[in-house]
Amino acid sequence: MSRVLLFLADGFEEVEALTVVDLLRRADIDIKTVSISDSKTVIGRSRITVEADMMQKDASFDDAEMLVLPGGQPGTTYLSRDRHLAKELKKFNEAGKKIAAICAAPTVFGGLGLLEKKRATCYPGCESMLTGAQVVLDEEVVVDGNITTSRGAGTAIPFALSLIGQLVGQDMADQVKRGIVFREV
Repeated sequence: MSRVLLFLADGFEEVEALTVVDLLRRADIDIKTVSISDSKTVIGRSRITVEADMMQKDASFDDAEMLVLPGGQPGTTYLSRDRHLAKELKKFNEAGKKIAAICAAPTVFGGLGLLEKKRATCYPGCESMLTGAQVVLDEEVVVDGNITTSRGAGTAIPFALSLIGQLVGQDMADQVKRGIVFREV
């Protein structure tokens, strides 16, 4: 079974985080939310309180297949300052393991130098922080090798469906898509 860790910091974008968690769980993917703060209770950008599954100190990175970062502010700023998360993102990338980010969060990858010569997208206005990337503005979700990026809350469903497809196959992604009655316009 695929195992995914999604990181939460105060000010995270609720739609981006919870859509990914919900849809991956519908696909029977073991996804856990991980708080990088001093509490399992994390408050999103719209003041929605969420209890993370675990604290970062209790997360097992060794058996995870993918790390996911939701956007939102100041959540993305907090994610970008977390040294332990930065170390794990670099290790995952060096090993060719999957990392994914949406909205402003791809800037965390840019700041770590992980987007060098990679295609990537992000929230409009954050493009200059995708250091080294070939910035893509006309795609909702961009997959380049082991790195997946997406634009914002409005692209959370296509982002989550892409992650499902990568982890357990397009058939399951299509099944979840039908189950939530999602139609691309």
